[in-house]
Amino acid sequence: MGHTLSEPLVERMRGFGTTIFAEMTALAQQTGAVNLGQGFPDTDGPNAMLEQAVEAIRGGLNQYPPGPGLPPLRQAVAAHRKARYGLTYDPDGEILVTVGATEAISATILALCEIGDEVVVLEPYYDSYAAAIALAGAVRRPVSLRPVHSAAEQVGGRFTFDPDELRAAVTDRTRLILLNSPHNPTGTALSVEELQHVADVALDRDLVVVTDEVYEHLTFDDTRHVPIATLPGMRERTVSVSSAGKSFSVTGWKIGWICAPAPLVRAVMTVKQFLTFTHSGAMQLAVAHGLLREMEWVEALRSSLQLRRDRLADGLATVGLTVHIPQATYFVIGDVRPLGIDDGEAFARSLPHEAGVVGIPVSGFCDNADVGRPYVRFAFCKRDDVLDEAVDRLVSYAARRRA
Repeated sequence: MGHTLSEPLVERMRGFGTTIFAEMTALAQQTGAVNLGQGFPDTDGPNAMLEQAVEAIRGGLNQYPPGPGLPPLRQAVAAHRKARYGLTYDPDGEILVTVGATEAISATILALCEIGDEVVVLEPYYDSYAAAIALAGAVRRPVSLRPVHSAAEQVGGRFTFDPDELRAAVTDRTRLILLNSPHNPTGTALSVEELQHVADVALDRDLVVVTDEVYEHLTFDDTRHVPIATLPGMRERTVSVSSAGKSFSVTGWKIGWICAPAPLVRAVMTVKQFLTFTHSGAMQLAVAHGLLREMEWVEALRSSLQLRRDRLADGLATVGLTVHIPQATYFVIGDVRPLGIDDGEAFARSLPHEAGVVGIPVSGFCDNADVGRPYVRFAFCKRDDVLDEAVDRLVSYAARRRA
């Protein structure tokens, strides 16, 4: 199919028009619903960190910072990675600052994948992954995450993958495995055993692993994030991606980074320099402060998110959904089948009108529609009063359904 003025977009991007997030946010605005769709907090990050950015702007840090990122931020990322995980990276060649994790992942895929190369990705997947793979002219090979317990239970099990399916997804065209842990939208934090399955495949087939670890600090109960780069033989073939947005509640700052061996960083930098070149020095300096001095604030955020997770999960259970309690992230997944409904998207589209609450259907994050069909994702990274209003509306909705 050729280009026309009425359809100028390249064919490989034609499936990526209006996102489900934009659709559901518009629905929230039309109906006055509580929007638990998009995953961003409605309160700001640590005040001292915000002030650092303001002071840096007033102090004249308003021109291009270095392409790889300001040295203080690269040094802070290295120190943080070492202190938390025992991983050593050279801030002057193994760390690259990016415009959020989204650019980090896109630039990595564009740098490492030739046209026709295959990328193994866990589904449901964050929507930008599919777009980045398409931009590179690569092919995605999904491996499904499924809950380990039956839908009949009030509390659903955690989601995981079948190691045999992972191995079967790898072909001679596979270039990399794109891993998201802690995982959006299912809330799974992959265990050492699960990560070892991925590592075994990567080592056997000589693959690069790209990891999206933006929720690394927002884990709950006794869950602790394990980077796959800590496993034997994996540091040298892993591009680890994280960012400040989720950890410090500054999602609009778009400050991310990769940690990887120098040859991989050089490859990604070659692409990244022609995408954005660089990004706000003032915010980079503030994030360096955050990583070095605000981790207690992050711990308090984690604790409060756990309480909010439980509050929203209780409300969703009251409606009659099977609730999958997440080990991490901003999101709770609800299974609609106990309501006698098998289509999560239809449920999500009706909910703003019938209950005054917005969630996101998980099927939009899947190639295999059956994998995501019964599930709806709800964000709990909102103020207590917002969550309480949502829960009140859900409880009223459940009562009307039963009447």
